[in-house]
Amino acid sequence: MGEYLVLIGIVIIVVGFVLKLDVISVVLIAGLVTGFAGGKNVIEILDIIGKGFVNNRYMSLFFLTLVAIGIMERYGLKEKAADGIRKIRGASAGLIIWIYLFIRWVAAAFSIRLGGHVQFVRPLILPMAEGAASKTVDLTETKLQDLKALAGASENYGNFFGQNIFPVSSGVLLIVTTLKEQGYTITGTEVAYYSIFTGVAMILLSVVQCFLFERKLRKGGTANVKVDK
Repeated sequence: MGEYLVLIGIVIIVVGFVLKLDVISVVLIAGLVTGFAGGKNVIEILDIIGKGFVNNRYMSLFFLTLVAIGIMERYGLKEKAADGIRKIRGASAGLIIWIYLFIRWVAAAFSIRLGGHVQFVRPLILPMAEGAASKTVDLTETKLQDLKALAGASENYGNFFGQNIFPVSSGVLLIVTTLKEQGYTITGTEVAYYSIFTGVAMILLSVVQCFLFERKLRKGGTANVKVDK
């Protein structure tokens, strides 16, 4: 019974989130209760929390990007991105999303940390796609949600099908290790080689998807917007 008692921390977190209580307080209380249930005293619990923070302190750098992006959005980043795209003749929502998808795929193939839903899609790519679409389309709520879905999917496509092209990426190493445990001898280079074909297939299919999405987006009415030449 004592082994299961330490799981009470999970119950506290679930209940706290359901009741929409303060997240930091809920997590901290859950950690303390779990520690006490595991037979630890206050000093030992604080020591574990401190070591966990120090060992993973670089992960906190991610939160700095959220603050920076929030400040840029507050001062008009999304509006400027949309306005800039509106001035480009021939730009369309489907084209912008596909170009980002391709860039994201190439960057992931070289293990370059470029992109992300928070860092790129929400503050830049989505406003640019909205700006391009608003030139010719009345963006209803349904169309806007479809646009958000495709923009988010482009990030997933590019990252997922691009990262395995890099021979020593974490995904490739996981594949190699798993197959070796099952008795199959394979190298990271071989996994990366065959991943190129799936990646290229994804790029070609995404062209079709973005083209069909653009056609669907323009169906059902155009925007009465005068575009500056």
